[in-house]
Amino acid sequence: MILTTTDTIQGAVVESYLGVVTAEVVYGTNVLRDFFAAMRDFWGGRTGSYERVFERGQQDALAELEQRANRLGANAVIGIKVDTGTISIDQSGALLLITATGTAVRLR
Repeated sequence: MILTTTDTIQGAVVESYLGVVTAEVVYGTNVLRDFFAAMRDFWGGRTGSYERVFERGQQDALAELEQRANRLGANAVIGIKVDTGTISIDQSGALLLITATGTAVRLR
């Protein structure tokens, strides 16, 4: 399966457009990670623990996108866009949201 952010694939012809596919991944935050992130915010610098969560989330979202496209009979997903965000659950916490969206296609 080819996954790409472009809307065309060099040398390939789109035989059919199978529809938009979307995948969502939601991760909970945890107290320890939040504590160390707050320390990084205070002193400055990168927050590696959250970077790893978002990296894993993007990989998981793309894997889920591929599975959903595969169920439609696609052999590629073009025009992929990955977004991140948060979902507030109360005053003391949030969930991390990673979404991937693209167009499932069958290439000749």
